[in-house]
Amino acid sequence: MNNLTKSKQLREIIRIFERKLGALGDCQSECCGITLAQCHALVEIGRSQKISLNKLSKLLNLDNSTTSRTVNNLVNRNLATRDINPNDRRYVTISLTESGYESFKSVEESMNSYYENVYNHIPDDKKEQVLESMEILLEAIKQ
Repeated sequence: MNNLTKSKQLREIIRIFERKLGALGDCQSECCGITLAQCHALVEIGRSQKISLNKLSKLLNLDNSTTSRTVNNLVNRNLATRDINPNDRRYVTISLTESGYESFKSVEESMNSYYENVYNHIPDDKKEQVLESMEILLEAIKQ
């Protein structure tokens, strides 16, 4: 097979990954009553415990205004709080409320369980190869 054919095969595999993982994300965020974007923000805030709006925007690969709207929705649902630095009102940090932390833990447990199941369905002699290949693919996508 030539490179064009192989690149089309790669595209198709990634397209199916996106579709499958997107549907999984939709299902997961529905259980919390939030959108997929809000679910991604909730997880990143939960993992960081406290995070600046700028850093959250970079992690989510979104502009600050979109991230700010997403965070506003989490704040309005009492899942997150905004803390404004009294010395520099432009600097905002975001953290989860108790309710937000419970939602975060629920999402993390559900996703960990899902991916453990996926991992367990990979043949034992291919597990390391799959992880290594996924890391290589991720680096190539970042280029």
